[in-house]
Amino acid sequence: MSSRNAGEVARVEDGALTLAAQAGDVSALGLLLERHRAGMRAVAVSVLGPGPDVDDVVQDAALTALRRVGDVRDPEAVGAWLRMIVRNAARSLLRGAVESRPLDEVREPATDSGPERWLEHHAMRDWIWEAIEELTPALRLPLVLRHFSVGVTSYERMAEACGVPVGTVRSRLSQARAKLALALAATADAPHGDAGRRTRASRIEARETLRAAESGRFGQLLAERWSPEAALVRGNEPVGGRGLLVRGMECDLEAGVRQHLVHAVAGRSLVVWEMDITNPDDDPEHCPPAVAWVMSLDDAGRVHRLRLVHPRPLPAERLLLV
Repeated sequence: MSSRNAGEVARVEDGALTLAAQAGDVSALGLLLERHRAGMRAVAVSVLGPGPDVDDVVQDAALTALRRVGDVRDPEAVGAWLRMIVRNAARSLLRGAVESRPLDEVREPATDSGPERWLEHHAMRDWIWEAIEELTPALRLPLVLRHFSVGVTSYERMAEACGVPVGTVRSRLSQARAKLALALAATADAPHGDAGRRTRASRIEARETLRAAESGRFGQLLAERWSPEAALVRGNEPVGGRGLLVRGMECDLEAGVRQHLVHAVAGRSLVVWEMDITNPDDDPEHCPPAVAWVMSLDDAGRVHRLRLVHPRPLPAERLLLV
């Protein structure tokens, strides 16, 4: 067979695999990624040079492909599409910004594309979250932060949230991605929860929590909705319970600090609320400009552990809910 004919066959096979992947066949997507892995890696090396970031970018691109395979308009050109994802991710890394497409903000299908595309999109999102819940908490947290948060995507911030060194975060991410592929295959035919509804409910809860705090009812809300054993965690060690959380919130509100929800990530066992912070005019450095509430839930869906992640570390005397 001539090289030209071989290329034409490969494109046809790519097209069939892409259509199967868009229909929810994870094994088809796996075959596509394996077929084009060498080309994806070559693009990463051409942009970044040799080093550990190459593997990270290629693995990140694989998860991006999982989330966005429905966006492919020309199934036979999926190889070029995959290489473009790698190139964009590598360039973002060089700029010091991790390309982030939060799960609930992935572009919805056009309204004129028919109801089957809407069903396909939501089914894919719910399937991904069902598989994520199959991971251990230690693997789930860095994966969710890396791929589905907005501001807690750098290795340094993820390490702060997880209470482990940066090298451990890299290792756990690699393990999480490998296990996620297996979990996707295992949960393909299982019933999937409504991830979109869960996220919308979490946004409402976040805003209700902030309103309760501003009206002096933060302690009451925590007593009603959070676990009695809820604790603030630094690293992997609890440093205080609900009393510390209430005192910290009250102190910052009295100082004129306000929080505003900008993004929410909500699974059955892990929730992330990302907030912008405004400081009083007479004390513009009172708090960092943003904070993420990283919350582990108990079996009843109540907050059990809270980690606060900031753009920069807070001194010990500022261990407050800001």
